[in-house]
Amino acid sequence: MLAIIAPGQGAQTPGMLTPWLENSDCAESISRWSEVIDKDLTALGTTADADEIRDTANAQPLIVATGLIAANLLGISAPVISGHSVGEITAAAVAKVISEFDAMRFVNDRANAMAKAASLEKTGMFAVLGGEREEVLDAILKLGLVAANDNGAGQIVAAGLISELSLFADNPPAGARIRPLAVAGAFHTKYMQSAQEVLAKSAATISPSDPTASIISNRDGFAVVDGEEVLERIISQVANPVRWDLCMKSLQELGVTGAIELAPAGTLVGLLKRAAPEIETFAFKSPADLAAASEFAEKHK
Repeated sequence: MLAIIAPGQGAQTPGMLTPWLENSDCAESISRWSEVIDKDLTALGTTADADEIRDTANAQPLIVATGLIAANLLGISAPVISGHSVGEITAAAVAKVISEFDAMRFVNDRANAMAKAASLEKTGMFAVLGGEREEVLDAILKLGLVAANDNGAGQIVAAGLISELSLFADNPPAGARIRPLAVAGAFHTKYMQSAQEVLAKSAATISPSDPTASIISNRDGFAVVDGEEVLERIISQVANPVRWDLCMKSLQELGVTGAIELAPAGTLVGLLKRAAPEIETFAFKSPADLAAASEFAEKHK
């Protein structure tokens, strides 16, 4: 059984759209979506530097746009689809819950609102690599922080006030390494409540359809088959933790044998290789991978 998975913020790299834009259909889509959101996705994906595309307001629409053109070029369906954080919007569009144009408007509203929310207080996110899971979670909780991303495979992301994160880094759990993430705020925590409210208003303008595949939700790893519920969960997820560990567990339980990660690919297949090595993975990074990706998909029909 095949699954298609879509990455979240942090997967972006400078110039990542360049090879895709050699395809005229991809270039046309990027141009049209740029007009819809009034952001030059072509420039962001080709000439912008790392700092410019690290900006939440730019990173999120760029990641979703890249995932959508990759999915369109691949041109296959899968019975299971999932996305990490903002990748859930990519997943919703791939599963036909929302149109590509609605996806781009929606992610742009999400990105702008989260960037604004992040500017209100000095917050951030630190990756915690290794350590005993329960000890790591206990240490995060004791300092008033939140396990905002539980990514499985020995990776948890702590989020909250910079002052509390600094205390956490100064006294990490045994066996754990702490790495600050290059993000502007504490995403998937209470500090994003204002962004959640904006996203709810944005979603009110969208009429979702039921998905063409089961969408594995970041909330709890549940396989969602109702379009309204998919949208509701994407809204609430902005201010609540991402349980990618449970998403991977669901992929296993559903009998997925192969997963293709859409561009900008690499992060999620890395997590899957460690947490669920029995699931074969394919990172669809550029159009040069198309033939191999199609062959991989055929193998896991």
